[in-house]
Amino acid sequence: MENKNAMQPEKQAAMRILSGAGELYVLISLCTKMPFVMCDPDTFDDEVFIYEKEEDIKREGRRFVDQKIPLQVARVEKKDFLNFYANLFTMGVNCVVLNGYMPDMYKLQLSDMVKKPGQKLPNGQIWVENPGLHLTAIYFMQEVRRQKLSELTDELKEMQEEILADYEKGTYVAAFHENNGVPLLKQKNGDVFQPVFTDILEFGKFNKDNQFKAVMVTAAKVPEILAGEAKGVVINPFGVNLQLPITKRPARKEQEKQKTESEEKA
Repeated sequence: MENKNAMQPEKQAAMRILSGAGELYVLISLCTKMPFVMCDPDTFDDEVFIYEKEEDIKREGRRFVDQKIPLQVARVEKKDFLNFYANLFTMGVNCVVLNGYMPDMYKLQLSDMVKKPGQKLPNGQIWVENPGLHLTAIYFMQEVRRQKLSELTDELKEMQEEILADYEKGTYVAAFHENNGVPLLKQKNGDVFQPVFTDILEFGKFNKDNQFKAVMVTAAKVPEILAGEAKGVVINPFGVNLQLPITKRPARKEQEKQKTESEEKA
């Protein structure tokens, strides 16, 4: 009887390559500073491209550069493999293409390669991720910055609406400093935005020096913690760097106080 759970020989070979590799090479989008993601038109898998050899990725990556897609090559060392794959989960990616467009190309489902990161973190923190929002934001920013559009296409407008809908349903990681409060990021035009993060891994990019504490906050609560001078939030500033205009709202106690004062004046 055939074992339906048996791994196909090609898949076994691909898994052996990945487990035995000392390093891998990945295509990085210059528009997002994240692994370049492409949707397979047949399977609708959300894919990233990795290669065994640097010369192969440079050669095969030219097809995207010829399409005016700005990319660069990044090397991932073996000690960083698990963190790299964990980051793909939080990005909403589900498929890894090994040696894309080459004779020995193989597509692997991410869930077959590694286990999804657990939900428990130190100090009682809750694992937070927003893969749907993160993925749509990646596709959106890859196109907006590649084309340098002055006006969004209908397709990008739909993506923007999807981003806003997903954002409103999410829980995020915000940064907080005990002495200095929340950090703010100043733009070239002078506007400031408050960073929020789709997941703890994106927060870690921002908090390399461990200056900040991670605070979990729902989208509904973000306006209450927003700094008065902030024009809104910037999602994953070291990644997709997506700005959303959010208006500050007083905390509930302050709202009740304002309501009471208004009633007294009336």
